Formats: sequence, structure tokens, C-alpha cells
Amino acid sequence: RLVAGVRSLKQKQYGAAQQNINQSVRGPITDLVATLLSGWASYGAGNTQTAISAIDKLAGPEWYPIFKDLHSGMILELANKQKEAGVRFERAYKLDDSALRVSDAYARWLSRNKDAAAATAIYQGFDKKLARHPLVVEGIRETKAGKKLPPLVENPQQGAAEALYGIGASLTRRGGEDLALVYLQLALYLNPNHSLALLSLADLYESVKKPQMAIKVYERVPSNSPLKRNAQIQLATYLDAVDRTDEGIKILNAVVADDPKDVEAIMALGNIQRARKKFADCGETYGKGIEAPTGADKQNWVLYYFRGICFERSKQWAKAETDLKKALEMQPEQPHVLNYLGYSWIDQGVNLDEAMKMIRRAVDQRPDDGYIVDSLGWAYYRIADYENAVKHLERAIDLKPEDPTINDHLGDAYWRVGRTLEAKFQWAHARDLKPEAEELPKIETKLRDGLPEDTSNAAAAEKKKEDGRGG
Repeated sequence: RLVAGVRSLKQKQYGAAQQNINQSVRGPITDLVATLLSGWASYGAGNTQTAISAIDKLAGPEWYPIFKDLHSGMILELANKQKEAGVRFERAYKLDDSALRVSDAYARWLSRNKDAAAATAIYQGFDKKLARHPLVVEGIRETKAGKKLPPLVENPQQGAAEALYGIGASLTRRGGEDLALVYLQLALYLNPNHSLALLSLADLYESVKKPQMAIKVYERVPSNSPLKRNAQIQLATYLDAVDRTDEGIKILNAVVADDPKDVEAIMALGNIQRARKKFADCGETYGKGIEAPTGADKQNWVLYYFRGICFERSKQWAKAETDLKKALEMQPEQPHVLNYLGYSWIDQGVNLDEAMKMIRRAVDQRPDDGYIVDSLGWAYYRIADYENAVKHLERAIDLKPEDPTINDHLGDAYWRVGRTLEAKFQWAHARDLKPEAEELPKIETKLRDGLPEDTSNAAAAEKKKEDGRGG
């Protein structure tokens, strides 16, 4: 009945639309949807007062009023009852000034019925709660230029689409994926270019692990939408997820070329390159983010951290160490940075005391992170405290059983404490878990020959300390 009603609404058959919608399934959510859609059908048939009265009469949960006031305001606005529309928008705004569509609708009304400064103030108030939303950024720019903005919706079809989108998006956040999928699809049937509905639908497909469907939806976002850039960044991420990485990288390169200061796009591009082991490329990409005006902001410590990883993996340790130290300076107790720098020092047999302290601080903050616990176990191994190495590496395996490096480390520790059978089992497991190409021959050698007595890492580490090169 609801779908049949929406189809009639699309075809401007408002009487049939109301009949079907009013006979649709009842319940707290469906009652609200049916009432709002029926209201838009009434307005389409020329009965504005009937529409408003029906919406006003609806009683229900505490989240009803904001939808009722927003849609009454939009209907009154299109019926040219501007003063009454303003009362409704203001009421909805006072109920929740962090609701994007309420803020947008109210600001647009103010730009035409009061002044641009009042409209700008609404957008700026929203921007303080959620910075740099593309629709709000555009609203601030246009109202500051003195533009009178058009209403949020222009006809009954767009109004009904807005109702279906608003409730569908709310359901997505509350775990009602099945119903949300229906409402968002119906919203897009009524208004195919509704960018927010497209993004919500794509996000919903992603949450139910349907990246191919998400890709198709992101591709539909109109090129003139302020949300197109966001859609392109997400689209590239999902293309990478389905092994269409080159297409994703091409899209992100275009976004970055369009705005070389777009740190979010730069980060997305670098992350794909890093995950795909393009370490020379990702070091260069993160560098662009660091050079952007906001690159030095403290929250962008992650750019230095990721570039440090890319430098380390491409055998440029001096540059990597500088970046990791810089990330730690910007975010002093960040556990991942403490772990990466500490682990790297331990692995090289340098700065052992400081590295051990850093890794312990990381473990204190993230006791259930298998990689960080592995670092602590490996640190004990490197200083020849094999009993403690075994203890922490066994805990790391419990947390991350399928990681080849951790299995390899535990094999080494078992061998050193004389548990040679278990050592070979761990090494065999590490071999089968697809380790890095350069590690595979080392693991196979250990499976064949074990660990020779004269390769004590601890002795090498102590030698470096005595030479004055260590911590």
C-alpha cells in the first residue's frame, strides 16, 4: 500500500496516493510516515489546511514533533504562508538545533523572509557542532554573499522524498536497516538526485557488507552536488575494497588535483597506497597532506605517523624516525606511535631502555591490542628475557591468532626456552598464514634447521649499547 501510494504521488494522482497511504501498515514509525506523505498528497491536491491539520493531530513518541514541525513548515512555505512557516521552522529548530535538515530549512527561510545575517548565524551555529559539512559550508558562503536561498523542497514529490529520507536515515542509525532500505529507495524514486539519501543508502549497503551496491549508489550522486566530493572519496575506498584499486586511486588523484589542500582526500589516497604496499607513493602522498595549511595541526599527527610507516617500509629509516618522533611530539602518549617507534628501535637493537618503556606505556593503554602486546613480547626477546617473551607473545597470539609475524615471534621464543616442538608448530603456522615475501625463506630455514646458538639478538644488542650507539 505504501509503495502503491508513493507511485501515485509520483504520478500526481493525489487522491489515489492518499487512499493507499492511509491503508498502509500501522505502527509508531509507519504512522508518522503515512501522515507526512498523506499531508504532502493533500497539499498536492490543493488542500493545504487539510494537510496541516492531519499532521498536527498526530500524537505519538517524543521524536514526532520535530518531523511534524519541519514538514508543516515546508508545506506552509510552498503554500506561501511564510509567517506561519517561520513559526514552525523556529519551533523545530528549538527542539533540535543540531538537525541538519531543520537548520538548513530554517536558514533558507530566514534568507528570504528576514535577512542574510540571520540565515548565516544558523549555519554557523551548526558548523560549531559539526564542522565543515559541505551543505553548511555552501550555505554560509551563499548567505554571506547576500543570496536568498530557495526552499529545501519545491513540490509535493520532493517533500514526500524528504520525509522518507529523514525517517530512513534515522532508522539506519538505530539498527532498522530493512525498513530504512525501503524508505531510502522510495525517497530516491520520488527525488532521484537527493544527495543525502544517496549517501545514506550507500552507507547502509556498506554496513550490511554490500560494497558493490554501495559503489553503484555513490556513482549516482550528481556532479553539481556539494556532496559529490564526499561521495568520490567513499567511492574510491569501496572500489579498493573490491580490488578495483587503480580506479579508486585515479578518482582520488582527481579530487586532490582539484583541491591540493583537501587533507581528507589525501589521507584516503595515502591509506589505499599504504595498504597496497605502495610505500614510495604513500610517503609522497602523506607529504602533500603535511604541506597543506592544516597539516601541522595537532590532530594531523596521523599524517606524520603514516608517512613514518611508509618511510620505514621503504627502507628510509632516518626519515621514518624523524616523522615518528614528530607524531609523538604532537600526540605525546599516542599508543600506536609509541609502539611503532619502540618496536623499530628494539628490532634494530638500539635505544633499548627507552623503547621498552615506550612499549610498556602503549600496552598500559591498549592491553587488548595483539600487535602492541606482541611488541612487548618481542622487546623481552631482544634483551634475552625469554620467559617474559613467551608469556607476552602467548597473550598476543590469543588476541591475534592469525597474524604470521606474531606466530613467528612466538616460535622463536619457544625455541629459546627449549620448547622446540611447539616452536616448529608456530613457525609452520606462520608460514601458512602468508607472511611477507622476504620473511618466508627465513621461516622455512628455521623450520629446517631451528635457531642456531650463535645468533643471540641480545648479544648483538648489548654490543651496540657498549659501542655507545644504543640507549
